Amino acid sequence: MSDSILCGLIGTGIEASLTPVMHEEEGRRQGLPYVYRILDLDVMGMVPSDIGELLTYARRFGFRGLNITHPCKQLVIEHLDELSPDADRLGAVNTVLFDCGKAIGHNTDWSGFGRNFDDGLPGAQLDRVVQLGAGGAGAAVAYAALTRGVGTLTLVDSSLARAEELARTFSRQFPAQIVEARHTSDLAEVLGNANGLVHATPMGMAAHPGMAFSPDLLRPDLWVAEIVYRPLETELLRQARLIGAPTLSGGGMTVFQAVDAFRIFTGIEPDSKRMLAHMTELVHGEQTAAAL
Repeated sequence: MSDSILCGLIGTGIEASLTPVMHEEEGRRQGLPYVYRILDLDVMGMVPSDIGELLTYARRFGFRGLNITHPCKQLVIEHLDELSPDADRLGAVNTVLFDCGKAIGHNTDWSGFGRNFDDGLPGAQLDRVVQLGAGGAGAAVAYAALTRGVGTLTLVDSSLARAEELARTFSRQFPAQIVEARHTSDLAEVLGNANGLVHATPMGMAAHPGMAFSPDLLRPDLWVAEIVYRPLETELLRQARLIGAPTLSGGGMTVFQAVDAFRIFTGIEPDSKRMLAHMTELVHGEQTAAAL
């Protein structure tokens, strides 16, 4: 490929995103003239409803693709020509490819979590799984869990209505499996006989330290999967590891999202292990700098 491959990320408050450096470093390792730019709505003085205008500019200026993050994953859909089957079922797009005059929407949030789960918790029991958090990220994670054959998925959220809406959606899409909704006040009850827990809330992030529930609810036989990756070891994962429970950090989800997007943009399979090592180095570097 002789022409530069120009890609970008659209969202709000994304100036500190690690996505650009991950993409550009893998492009360099692949010998590609790869350029990845941040298009932060806040910095540009734009609002989420301007997403259609941004897509028009991106096409005009030769972008090959865009990653889309909060709060534009649903808003972008009406401005696209096609959706992948998974993006259509999820009703959310985080990757847009410009190809043959069309803007095609994909979703690598769910596949990123799924590939991370397959690699990090092989053979995990899936009869009864609890997911804490039914927001935007929660929808993609729940979809990934159901595609992997979870028998009963219990969606737990502080907004029972939000959990119920998501449960109805996936009950229609996965009629052979049970998807139910519960309020966070029921968490102790539903965790009691669960095989695993997927944590899909912001708790544990650097800006939201701590845990969303008491560590007393954890058990050595309850696997725990996290979607937070900054820090890589959240308080939830630390407490789970202390009692010997199988755990999965959110770092792999972030990397595999980028892996899938890189493939969509370039047609080349990136080195996922190399990208994971690079991301881990970046996050540890942030933590070391913050501690100084």
